Amino acid sequence: MKPQLLNVLRQPEYSFSVRRDVVLYFYNRWHYHPDVELVYIEQGSGTQFIGDQIQPFSEGDVLLIGSNLPHYWRCHNAYFEPGSTLRAIATVAHFNEDCLGTSFLQLPESREIRNLLKTARLGMRLHGKLRTVVAQRLRQMLNASGMERIILLLDTLNLIANSTESSFLSSANPFRTVDEADTDRINRILQFSLENYHRPITLQEIAEVAAMSPHSFCRYFKAHNRKTFSQFLTELRVGKACSLLLESNLSVAQICFESGFNSFSNFNKYFKSVMGLSPLKYQQQYMSK
Repeated sequence: MKPQLLNVLRQPEYSFSVRRDVVLYFYNRWHYHPDVELVYIEQGSGTQFIGDQIQPFSEGDVLLIGSNLPHYWRCHNAYFEPGSTLRAIATVAHFNEDCLGTSFLQLPESREIRNLLKTARLGMRLHGKLRTVVAQRLRQMLNASGMERIILLLDTLNLIANSTESSFLSSANPFRTVDEADTDRINRILQFSLENYHRPITLQEIAEVAAMSPHSFCRYFKAHNRKTFSQFLTELRVGKACSLLLESNLSVAQICFESGFNSFSNFNKYFKSVMGLSPLKYQQQYMSK
């Protein structure tokens, strides 16, 4: 499955772009771009697909998405309901790895930032004090100009490069080339899955969404995504369960069925296999932080 190549626009007087988006919902399309993306989610929640991983996102998240790493944010269904007053807000910086000149990253003093940009190709989520400081720096970049703007970017990257308060968002980038037909197909698959994850989805159904035979769909999905559709759907349901565990007042048993699992024992087993701990432990760990 191939993502869509997105061309990031920037003003000619700047070497990189910074903007604040206030939208009905976030970037509802599977895409990638050569630019590195640093994003602070001020408002909004839902499910994010980054590389080969599915995770919930929520207000306060700060993420570093490396060059050409495919990603997709899908806000919760409430954002798409008629008459919804919900809004998604994010401050986003896009910059090319050589935006300061092709020789900058080759300087001995740039080694840590150079290594950071390579690491970021798997995506990074920032935590703790680092997250707070980077969110503040992004807001400052919005109103900065001239050399101050570049200094803020370099200082921010240097902070991230020298901090341990981060974790990976993806374990691999399985995508190689781009094809418009594949872009449309994967977006149809993602949209259908996100709208129907709470109920059983048959192989025949999802194959029809992809306009393929069931056998061809299975080969196609596994070849391009390095996992079966069944594994993908399980991870999607676990991601939805994570969101509900953190943002709702539902019991764990209710969340089990709301997120598409048909038995509590299966829910616990699959949740632990994906997240490494039980649903209750996951919730308690988050609340303790």
